[in-house]
Amino acid sequence: MDKQSIDLNCLDCLEAYHSFFSNLTHENLHILQLQKNIQQEKKGAIIFLEGSKSQGVFCVKSGRIKIFKHGSYGREHITRLAFPGEFIGLKALLSGTPYSVSAQTLEDSVLCFIRKKEFFQLTLRYPEFTSALIACLSKQLADVEDKMILMAHKPVRERLATTVLYLYQKFLVPSIPPENIYINLTRQDLANIVGTVPETICRILTEWKEKKIVFIKGRKIFIQDTDILKKIAGSLP
Repeated sequence: MDKQSIDLNCLDCLEAYHSFFSNLTHENLHILQLQKNIQQEKKGAIIFLEGSKSQGVFCVKSGRIKIFKHGSYGREHITRLAFPGEFIGLKALLSGTPYSVSAQTLEDSVLCFIRKKEFFQLTLRYPEFTSALIACLSKQLADVEDKMILMAHKPVRERLATTVLYLYQKFLVPSIPPENIYINLTRQDLANIVGTVPETICRILTEWKEKKIVFIKGRKIFIQDTDILKKIAGSLP
């Protein structure tokens, strides 16, 4: 892990204001600023491994992180992706148990790390921090429940459409026109999210490309017809 000394002020962090930290006061954010460490990570870096002991919690400043488990025969299952403003490693920290998942960067990333002792001091001293924490955990639980329903009841084509639409929203950047936004994941990672094999992902994407639902450039996926994708996903009649 590269722990270069760079200055990231929590009070100036746009990701903070649009996520978990939106419920915190400026005083809370100033305290957080004093407690955190900055880690710059290259693409493919392991943040933590399943079974290892938690030393604190990470907040994603920039980049994207995949959270995954290894199932039977060593197959990787991506449980979620973490984007700027989101926590990773929170469940292990709060439960006092080893990590039940692993985390790895999908691109060059910057993370803020808060050690266990300082994190729990914040929860005890600042009620707003604890309230925001509960809201964050509730959202993560709701996302897990939604994914379980998706995996259990929808065929792979609908699961892929739902996933592509979800990722498109997550990859949106206010300064970039929507038509220039793309999903940049390997077919293997996309298959591990959807719960299928890369060959199936490639076949469906090729079909959608021919129908001008999406445009493919290398591994980048651009959405051309959002309404059709929503119909495939079952979110439009």
